[in-house]
Order: sequence, then structure tokens, then C-alpha cells
Amino acid sequence: MDVRLSSEQQALRDAAARLADDLGPKSVAELGDGARAAKLDTALEATGWRELRTPADGNRPLASAVEAAIVAEELGRGLADTSFLGPTLAAELRRRASAPPATVPETVLLTPDLSRLAVAGGAGEPCSGTAIDVQGITSALALAEVAGGHELVTVPVYGTSPSRDLTRPAAEVSGPPAVRLPGTQTPLSAADIEGWTAFVVALTCADLVGTMRGAVELACSYAGVRQQYGTAIGSFQSVQHMLADAHVSVEGSRSVALHAAWAADTLPAGEALDAAAVAKAYCARAARAVCETAIQVHGGIGNTWECLAHVHLRRALLSTQLLGGVGAHLDRVAARREIGGVPGGLR
Repeated sequence: MDVRLSSEQQALRDAAARLADDLGPKSVAELGDGARAAKLDTALEATGWRELRTPADGNRPLASAVEAAIVAEELGRGLADTSFLGPTLAAELRRRASAPPATVPETVLLTPDLSRLAVAGGAGEPCSGTAIDVQGITSALALAEVAGGHELVTVPVYGTSPSRDLTRPAAEVSGPPAVRLPGTQTPLSAADIEGWTAFVVALTCADLVGTMRGAVELACSYAGVRQQYGTAIGSFQSVQHMLADAHVSVEGSRSVALHAAWAADTLPAGEALDAAAVAKAYCARAARAVCETAIQVHGGIGNTWECLAHVHLRRALLSTQLLGGVGAHLDRVAARREIGGVPGGLR
């Protein structure tokens, strides 16, 4: 694996960074600015980045998982409060099922604990769960059981529900009948769902890396201007050590997250999911520690609603929970490598 970004990938990173910097929230108060959020959503729609995983020739995606991860990382860094993760995961599901691309943005419906896709007994049967990343979205994809695997169904999404993540609202879906997607689709096998899960986990790792980067940038900026005894706190060795440790955690997380994204397109589904499990266990643990460090560097103000540090932590906590947290992925790594013998013992 070559970890260097191509010139096209670097240009994509720069463009995503500019979008997040220009239109992402600069304060907690700006999260309630509907005009700004609408501009961000319109700008993201114009880029076409929500369609990065729609099929091209031979049903291959338009862009690689690494390129989707690049966008996810930069949007996470800027706390972009617009839907990207949900539509991207839905597009990947449609591609794997050979279903026609969506005509409007949609998301995916997960089980209430967010650990996997919601499954209905069949088309026309009730389907319940949590739709993620529903800003401006009115429908979600789920699975329905059919002979030979699962098919894709869609359920309506209404309104939003309270979410720990202030930048990506969710919605509880309770019992509407699942409607089969129009157009031809191939039943999804267990390997298809495993491969999709590997892609999802890799993308959540990229979001965690971006969220960590944003938290460190916020803390470093504050440490440069906050003074105690007439000196910027960033000159204190203890603060420098905390931020240096956070930076090291970010760089380690970026490496494993990039490998997971590469593996999602390159390795067999099981091996790709193994790589994603390693990345998620590492990134999720690091993200919590890094975001809490950012709050600590801010001191007392870091525990107030007005400080953006808690928004980074909230986003990291949701990305950690999506498709399994630290314990679930450590269990997978331990089982695949035959480490230990007590379920959950590595949590």
C-alpha cells in the first residue's frame, strides 16, 4: 500500500478543507444558523461528493474508498453539519445491490443500538430503527429478507430525534412498512454486507480522525491566546506535552484509518473488515482521549456550552458507536487472531 496521496487526491482534500473552513460552524451559536447550514448543504450538493460511491463502468464506484475517506475526514475536522455519511453509505448499498442510483439524498436505517443495518421480515413488513445523518433527508435504506440473501427496501423518515451529535441529527423510525426499491437489484449476500460494513467502519474512522484534528487545532489556537500570569498557556510544558500526545494519537489514527479505507476496495470482505476493526478500535479510543484533552486545555470554559470542544467530543462519540464501538471491534480482532478466550475481556 502506497500511503502517499496522488495530486488528484490532494486537490480533493484541499477542496473539502476549503468547504469546511468557509461554511462550517465557527461557534456553537452558528449551529443554529439555518442560512449558513443551507449554504453548506447547497455547496456540498454541487460538488457531487455524495455520489462518490455510485457505480461507473463495471459497477465499480466513481471514486475509491480512500477518496471518500478524505472528504469525510475534512468534513469531520470542520464539524460540517450537513449530510454526507448517510448518503454515501446509501449509495454504496445501492451499488452493491446493482440498484439504480438515488434521485434525491437518502440515508441508511440502523438498529436502535446503531450496530448494524435494520432488517425487515420482507417488503411490506414493518421496519424500525434509527436513521442517521438525516439533515434534509426523507427516506432511508434498510434490508429485507429474501431467498438467497437480502434485498434493499426504503422507509420514510420524518423529523429528527435528540442526538448526542449536534452536527448530524438522527431520526427514530417506528414500524412503517418497508417498500421494495424499484428497478432491478441483486440480492445482497453475507459477503456483500460484510464488505459494506468494512467500508462503513473505515469511513467512520476517517470522520474520527477529522474530528480529532479539529479538536487539536481548536485547543492549539486557544493555548496560543489564553494567558496566565502574563504568559500564553501554550508555552507551559505540561500543556505542550498534552497537545503533543494528542497530535501523536491523531497521526497514528490517520495511518490505520487510511489502511482501512484502502482495504475496503482492495482486500476480500473478511480481511477488509479485519483491517477496519483494528482501525476502529484504535481511532475510537484515541478520539475520546484527544477530544477530552482539548476540553482540558480550555480549562473551565471547556466545560461550558459556548465552547466548541464538546461538539467535537459529541461527534466523536456518535462515530464511535456507528457499526460497533471499541469493545465489539477488539473482540473481532481477538477472535480472528485467536487471542484470549473470554468474550469482551479486551474491552
